[in-house]
Amino acid sequence: MATPPPFPAFCTATVAEDAVVHALRSANYNCYSPTTGVLPARRTATVAEDAVVDALSSANHNCYSPVGVLPARRAIADYLNRDLPYKVSTDNVYLTAGGKQAIEVILAVLARPRANILLPRPSYPFYEDFASHLNLEFRHFDLLPEKNWEVDLDAMEALADENTLAMVIINPGNPCGNVFTYQHLQKIAETARKLGIMVISDEVYENITFGTTPYVRMGVFGSMGAVPQILENTEEDFFSKIICILGEAVDICCDRIEEIPCVTCPKKPEGSMFVMVKLNPSLLEDINDDMEFSLKLAKEESVIVLPGITVNMKNWLRLSFAVELSTMEQGFGRIKAFCHRHAKKQ
Repeated sequence: MATPPPFPAFCTATVAEDAVVHALRSANYNCYSPTTGVLPARRTATVAEDAVVDALSSANHNCYSPVGVLPARRAIADYLNRDLPYKVSTDNVYLTAGGKQAIEVILAVLARPRANILLPRPSYPFYEDFASHLNLEFRHFDLLPEKNWEVDLDAMEALADENTLAMVIINPGNPCGNVFTYQHLQKIAETARKLGIMVISDEVYENITFGTTPYVRMGVFGSMGAVPQILENTEEDFFSKIICILGEAVDICCDRIEEIPCVTCPKKPEGSMFVMVKLNPSLLEDINDDMEFSLKLAKEESVIVLPGITVNMKNWLRLSFAVELSTMEQGFGRIKAFCHRHAKKQ
């Protein structure tokens, strides 16, 4: 949770607070653009206005919180848990500054070379705009007007390939104004499972329904998978055994490092499953730094170590001892032979 600012200098200027409160109370800006006009029904609820004014005036939230302050995330988790078949925790909630930022965050996480996502046609255009910005390929599946704008599931399935990461479903629909039935959402969920892809469920207009089709969250077709059972039923003995194995492994690791003249371990690890060792390239004939050492070791011995330069530690190496003991012994044997082969002749 973000810490309230202790210094008066962190409080917003009174004139700024007054301007925000005036704009909020006026209801002139509860729209995409002040020039488009405002319907009376779009006035924010008074209780919401009061809550924003109180939060602003308190100065308790004038601070950074990358994923949203804890009380807000807890309240949203509780709200979502009212009609989901599983429990959402505060750690499952990521607050953004509106729907556009949510789209930016999600697509930025998914974007990688050759990846693609599936978008409905017609759709909210910002998905296409930001995907293009990220060089993330998008492919369109049609919404069928003759079937109440349902997804053409056969066409969607045909679009997907091994590089497809997700599909976007907007419900209630923008721009079509449709509301998907429970049965159709279930088919969408089954298709996503079959394809092995995520569903990005855009529910900005949740519960804004006034027809005969009730609103259903896409989340009711999901689950927390195996996580609850894992957390509740895994015996402590399982973790104790892992700790014992790692303890034995780190002893062997440090012993073998001492046998290799060109690397030194300044501190025996006490946690995690990694160790940083100092490389002395001056003891090697044709290796100038940690990057050359790592590349040649991989090429000649098929042993992978992380060059320290990748973590801003030039001429260091990061080794992992989270491997089978016999494999680690073999790996250190190869590293020792490599270093002996490249050692400067006395």
